[in-house]
Amino acid sequence: WEQMHLAYEYNARQIWIVNVGDLKPMELPISFFLDYAWNPDRIDQNQVQPYTEQWYASQFGEQYAKGMAEITAHYLKINGRRKPELLDAKTYSLENYNEAQRVTNEYNDLFHRAENIYTHLPVDQKDAYVQLILHPVKACANLQSLYLAVAKNQWYYKQHSIKANAYADLAKELYTQDSLITKSYNEDLAQGKWSHMMDQTHIGYTYWQQPLRNRMPAVNYINPDSAKPLIMKEPWSETEMPSLNSGSIKKNQPYEAINGVISLAATSFTKSIDASTAHWTILPDLGRTGDAITTMPATSKDIPWTTASPRLEYNIKIKDTGTYNLHLYFSPSLNFHNDGGLLCAVSIDNLSPQIISLNADDNNVRTWEEWMASNIIIKSNRFSFNKKGNHTIKYWMMQPGIVLQKLVLDLGGMKESYLGPIER
Repeated sequence: WEQMHLAYEYNARQIWIVNVGDLKPMELPISFFLDYAWNPDRIDQNQVQPYTEQWYASQFGEQYAKGMAEITAHYLKINGRRKPELLDAKTYSLENYNEAQRVTNEYNDLFHRAENIYTHLPVDQKDAYVQLILHPVKACANLQSLYLAVAKNQWYYKQHSIKANAYADLAKELYTQDSLITKSYNEDLAQGKWSHMMDQTHIGYTYWQQPLRNRMPAVNYINPDSAKPLIMKEPWSETEMPSLNSGSIKKNQPYEAINGVISLAATSFTKSIDASTAHWTILPDLGRTGDAITTMPATSKDIPWTTASPRLEYNIKIKDTGTYNLHLYFSPSLNFHNDGGLLCAVSIDNLSPQIISLNADDNNVRTWEEWMASNIIIKSNRFSFNKKGNHTIKYWMMQPGIVLQKLVLDLGGMKESYLGPIER
């Protein structure tokens, strides 16, 4: 929605062309594209999810439409973090923030929800439901479980633990299951009506061009005679799935660090200041982990920084003075003005802000590829805090078209991960 809205607002209204890619299972996105293009004013940022629910109701009836829409939204959010063919065992951190296990739990929970709806559908709707929802959810849940098994195999192998062998076997079973899922799609659905529609290779990519065939990720086995007892506790929890809102604060209280990090969803602002020409707007469920925020209208005039500029404020509290990295997570965007990049600003308390260019370097192919693969632009700047206690991070709008997802202030405890520390 956000990119189509931006194109329309900047008067790209004569012709729109969409690269569909694979037709299956793209019926919903294609319908949305055509409906939005026909009447952009009819669908705003708050109507994307209702549109999805109404679309499923028209296909399957109203009883399970809400559940189908929720599954689709969550599935697209997880897959939007990184395309399935670009995943590997190292994408999500096994050891930090319970990330790899948490993402795998998300996928599998989604699969169980999708499977539960399938069992309640009438027979004449089951095939359509499988190709639209159940197959992609099941296939991606299995794929992420495969990479988690490979990651655990590698971890136990480094520990010289015999448990490495069990995860090597599990990884092989999941790899085989991947091909069986595809085989079932080809042969069982509508008596083979959509055979080979979902055959594209997706395991074993080494760069953008797809390989000729899927390739089993490498696993290692321990000789039982040389195995050692596990010498350290596993760095993950099988069941722990922290809420994005875990550790939330009482109203009007500043955010404090947890394990040396203050990680905030962009929508967790303490205060927002609009201008007469621009106002802050939350974009529901847009982002890798939660909601996002931007300014509207998308074509509002640039606002050179002044103390009266539109801003978001985040009240925090720190225990030590120092100079720390502040990481800002933005939705990727091209430099569509073809100038110095889209600009915003960040300041601490009443100090002068640092001006940040979001995408001036989008003509660098490697940089652009990483933005697209990870579906995020992360900008990191260092800020000095000359006193302990309460401070205010101020994020300033200077130009429209920038979408902020989260902020992470690293006070010395930030660990390596794909999604960053869990935000509040």
